[in-house]
Amino acid sequence: MRVALSVTCVNDAMFPDTGKAVVTLLRRLGVDVAFPAGQACCGQPMVNTGYLDEAVPVVRNYLETFAGYDAVVTPSGSCAGSARHQHDIVARRSGDPALVEAAAGAPPTYELSEFLVDVLGVVDVGASFPHSVTYHPTCHSLRMLGVDDRPRRLLEAVRGLRLVDLPSAEECCGFGGTFALKNADTSIAMGADKARHVRETAAEVLVAGDNSCLLHIGGMLSRQRAGVRVMHLAEVLAAQEGAA
Repeated sequence: MRVALSVTCVNDAMFPDTGKAVVTLLRRLGVDVAFPAGQACCGQPMVNTGYLDEAVPVVRNYLETFAGYDAVVTPSGSCAGSARHQHDIVARRSGDPALVEAAAGAPPTYELSEFLVDVLGVVDVGASFPHSVTYHPTCHSLRMLGVDDRPRRLLEAVRGLRLVDLPSAEECCGFGGTFALKNADTSIAMGADKARHVRETAAEVLVAGDNSCLLHIGGMLSRQRAGVRVMHLAEVLAAQEGAA
């Protein structure tokens, strides 16, 4: 199976260790993973803000870059959701038959936990992380992709990890990309609720499958001097005993 990593804009610009962790993890599991240099944005910011026509060249680049692979894996539920649910909409709106055909024949894009559990059939990835962890299920992974308990099953199989339930876990953190800019007061209030629930767990680490959500919640926790570290799911799953 030839798999391509779509690392996402946020990770490329701000959280490169997440992409490195995905490659480390997949290679450990025997996956032939490539990183196509031509990749850029998946188009989600434009589509979510209503600029579907402006998203056409971005979607075209995504489809051309990842054509020929068996699957695309991304450490982001929101970007996986965009590829799976928005690219076809953008292609059909463009009126370009070639783009419509490319979208219809594109390799499937999977969020990381989906790929591990559903495609590889793996739950125990050989990770070790001796810390107390609480997990935040991000909105797009939960509602758009339906990843359900896959991330929790992966975390429960990590050696030494103690998983603590997060109160009101399925409530949105309030980030939502441009929502946080256009509705700052509401976004801050939602983020404050989420941060409060994280502190209630007394966990050492907050884990999620989208760094955009962790950026929002982590910023609040940092300003509150909560002493809670935020980590992407991929980083925890890539960790092994004796590693830094």
